[in-house]
Formats: sequence, structure tokens, C-alpha cells
Amino acid sequence: MCGIAGFSSFKVDYMSQREHWLKVLLNMNRVQKHRGPDEDGTMLTSSCGFAHVRLSILDLANGHQPMTAYQDQKMCAVVHNGEIYNMNEIKKELEAEGVTFRTTSDTEVILRAYMQYGESFVEKMNGIFASVIWDERRNKMFLFRDHLGVKPLFYTVNDNRIIFSSEMKGLFEYPGFTSVIDDNSLREVFGLGPAKTYGKGVFKDVYEVLPGHYLSFADGILKDHCYWNVKSQPHEDSREETVEKTAWLLEDSIKRQMESEETISTFLSGGVDSSLVTAVCADALREKGERLQTFSFDFEGNRQYFQANAFQPSQDRPWVEQMVTYCGSEHRYLECSNEKLAEYLYKAVDARCLPCMADVESSMLYFCSQVSQYSKAALTGECADEIFGGYPWFHKKEAFETDGFPWSADQSVRQSLLQEKWIRKLPMKEYAEEAYEKAVRETPCCTEDSPVEKRRREIAYLNLKWFMATLLDRMERTSTWYGLSARVPIADYRIIEYVWNVPWSVKCEDGIPKALLRRAGKGKVPDEVLWRKKSPYPKTYNPQYEALLADRLREEVLQDTSAPIRAFLDRKKAERFLNSPKDYGKPWYGQLMAGPQMIAYVLQINYWMKKYQIQIKL
Repeated sequence: MCGIAGFSSFKVDYMSQREHWLKVLLNMNRVQKHRGPDEDGTMLTSSCGFAHVRLSILDLANGHQPMTAYQDQKMCAVVHNGEIYNMNEIKKELEAEGVTFRTTSDTEVILRAYMQYGESFVEKMNGIFASVIWDERRNKMFLFRDHLGVKPLFYTVNDNRIIFSSEMKGLFEYPGFTSVIDDNSLREVFGLGPAKTYGKGVFKDVYEVLPGHYLSFADGILKDHCYWNVKSQPHEDSREETVEKTAWLLEDSIKRQMESEETISTFLSGGVDSSLVTAVCADALREKGERLQTFSFDFEGNRQYFQANAFQPSQDRPWVEQMVTYCGSEHRYLECSNEKLAEYLYKAVDARCLPCMADVESSMLYFCSQVSQYSKAALTGECADEIFGGYPWFHKKEAFETDGFPWSADQSVRQSLLQEKWIRKLPMKEYAEEAYEKAVRETPCCTEDSPVEKRRREIAYLNLKWFMATLLDRMERTSTWYGLSARVPIADYRIIEYVWNVPWSVKCEDGIPKALLRRAGKGKVPDEVLWRKKSPYPKTYNPQYEALLADRLREEVLQDTSAPIRAFLDRKKAERFLNSPKDYGKPWYGQLMAGPQMIAYVLQINYWMKKYQIQIKL
């Protein structure tokens, strides 16, 4: 896990002001130092500059970056963030072709593979990565992002210049580039947030390399290239073959992602997803005479205040206890207080550079701060619901009949605190509809699909491109903020490619969510855990937390005339909302974000506008 940043221009000779541009690179490193606390490095040539901060996971002694190699006295250089899980196979292939290596790091595998195969090398990679290569032989820069966009890579281009960074805050360290938002930025925040349109960075002129894409930049011209996406085609394996292959892919992905010279741990909720990951890890470590570390999360007062509902039918702790006994792991129960949950709302904005998933994100940030004290690398069960059909909107009739994001269908909820003039000026409903329709149009179809199956593909594609992307962003930013490498083995692109075409009758047989995943896990975890009804990431039910947020909104926004979000809020609507928030129990994003999270999100937007000294240009 690392942070990368840099720039390139064909109009500027960076070496003519070497000290100035080295200082810019150092500043880009400084604001991303949390991503790589172990070491840092820079490189400057007349045409480009690279900056890198590193968390050492593999080849602790020799994996320094930026990394360079030469061919015909011309340099190729790379900065890389992430992990390549099939690096050993690629390395053997390269060695068989006469390539020699001086380190055991995956960074060198990327560099040598590029020099051997060109930019098509990325099609061979299995991992999570954001990598940038400067090729002096071709006077060309390439920006690569992994298949699912687990690792972030933002950029801006103008005046024959490209600036890139793992996090948006790095871009703003480049002289003359500042944090500006416009109409579309506001539509993203108020109309789509905490999601954002893929490819966009919300700030004006900020973009992200799309998942499964790479960019080439030469002579001031930027080109976008797609190297991967799901493909729709008939599924030819039998039910039994499908279960067997899915089981193999899952176990292979988990074991690949255990590669580390540091202690491996897992997040364990007691649900089927994290339990499967944990069980495979525990077995693999037990064979080496080692014991797995596991962590579970809950909130202060939940044992007292928890109320079962359709989204969260049961508490996690009894199931965690069962899995800890079953796996024999060294387990720690982590708990977050109301005060920490509210305090970390602002740190979560620092980590994401944007308003985010309110306390769903701030709690994960706090838990990662605790896990990082014991482990540098953790595997999670993220993304199983999006891939295997776990969410209610995969099954409910309303999702099939509604033209809109199924996790955020009601725009009126989002506008409930805004002034009428902004509701009119920012047609958020239309903006969200356009974003939704674009994704639906992009959905790869299969001529054999019935109308129902076609709609299922659209819902699945929306989940991959939107909902899963938001959760992956949450996991990546909250973990890296505390120097923790969080890995998501279920989100292996090979699993997604395969499961994408599995018929619904096998994927969710007998109407059981994630039935294929459960059958693939047979024998790995106890049956009662395997078939446990889905219970999502926990949230606090403590009424004191809601009261704490209400007090903060009054103090930090409604009573502070300098609060930037006051320009958008209707004070009377906000007061009515605070006086009766329990009347608003309907989630406005996903399953977990309802009344208290709306208050928290408003606080985050206000903090974000202050933090980045945002200029609004409408």
C-alpha cells in the first residue's frame, strides 16, 4: 500500500527550476504520507516528476520507489500503489524470456512486464493497483488502474500538462491548481452523494482513471483505453460445475491475497462473507503453525438499544463467537463510542477528500485505526452482496419497475433540508436520472437474455459501477489513512467475470440471496453460519448519538453565520427535522443511512467546504 503522485508537461523544463519542482513533489508526498509511513522517494526529469510514499508489505528492503530501469540508455520509471497477486507467475514467464530481476517486489514485475510487453502488460495483472509509468524511449506517460478500481488514481489535464495523485489533495499541491466546485459538483454532493459518478472527482476539472482502463499522455494529448469489462455470454457449466468452480476461485483468490511479509488478519462479522474469508485464512495459517488474528466491530450501547428489523435481523456477536471458536483465531472485539463516532466524521472527510458515508464511514475509519495497531494487512468480505446478489434490491419487485438507483430512489429525501431556490437551480433528480440511464445503456447484454434477465443484468451492473465502487472507496481510504492494507478477495475480477453470467436460478437458487456463494462455502464454515440471513455492517442504535449530532448541527451550522453550508440549507426545514428526526426512518442511501446519517452528512459537507477553502463558481 502506497501513495503516488506526479506530473508531466511537454511545455515545461522541470529541471530548469529543479529545487522548486522537487519541493512540489515533496509537498505531494507530505499530504499523502499516511498512505506510506515507512519511506518516501521522488524523481525529477526535464519532462516529468514522480513522488511516492510507501507502506512496506513485500520486499521490505529493496522495494524502493520511484523505480527505474534502462534500455538503450533510455529510462523507464514507475510509481506503483497496490499489490499484484499473480506476480510470481508473471515473473517466471519473464525470466523464461531472459528478463533478470534485482528485487522481489511486485513493482519491478510491473516495470519489467511493461518494458517487455508494452502497455498490454496490464491485461496479465491480477491485483489491486494504480501504477504510472514514464517511458523516455517514447516520451510517453501511462496511468493504469486495476479492473475494479480498488486503488484510486485521480488526475487533471490542461495546457499540455497532466497532474496525478492517489488522493485528490495531492493535486492541489501543484502550483496554480485549486479546489473549485461548480453546479455539477453540487449536484454530485447533494443529488448522488455519498456516491459519485465514475470517472469524476466532484471538484471542477478533477477526474479519475476509470476501473479497467489506462490513459496514455504524449505531446499534450490524452487518450483513454479500456482493457477490461464484464462480458455477457451464455453460461455453459452445470449447476454442480458452477458451484465447484466458484469454490475454487474463492479459495484461490483468498490464498493469493494472503501474500505478505507482515502479519495477516481478517475482519470477522459472523456473516457468510467474512466467515468464509476467515475460515480459509485460518486453515492456511494453521498449516504453517500460525494463528490468525481476527477483529469484529460494534457500537457502545448496542446490546441495550438494538432493535431487530428487516435490514438487520440479529446482532453479530453470537455469530462472531461461534466463528472464533470454530477457527481458533486470536480475536479482538472492538467497540466505538458515540463521541468517537462523531469525532471521526471529520477525519473521514480528510481521508476521502469528500463528504462520505457519514458514520458508516467514520466508524470504519475508527476501527481501522485500532486494527492497524496489531496488523498491517487485513482481508475483508466486502463486495459479495454486489457480485452474488445479496441486497434486497436484487430481489424486490420495486427495483425492477423503478427507473432509478435502487439504493437511493427517492430524491425528495435528499432535498428535504435544502432551500427551494437550490432545488430549482440544481435539477438533482434529472442529474441522477441521467447518471442512472447512462449506466443502464452501458450494461453488456446477451441476445439470449429474457426481459427479466436483462433487467437483472442492469441491476447487477449498477451495483458494480456505483454501489460497490462507493464501498470500495470507503474501505480503501479508511484503511490507508492508518497505514493498513485492506484486501478484498471476493472482488477478484475472475470471480466477477464468471459469476456475471451465472443464471439467477443458480446464483440465488430458491430465492435465497447469495445461494451460490453459500453452496461454494460448504464444508468451510458451520452450516448455521453459511445459511445465516444477511445482516449488513452494524450501525449504532444509541439515541444519545442522534442527540449529539443534533447539538452539533445547531452549534456548527445553524448558529454559525460563517458556516458555508448555510447558503444551501433552509433553516426552518432543518429545525423541524431536528425536532422530529424519528419521523424520518426511511433510508436515503443503501440500507443504513437514514435520519441520523442525514444530519451527519450535512456536518460533513460543511466541514469539507471549510477544510478545502472551496471556491464555488456557478
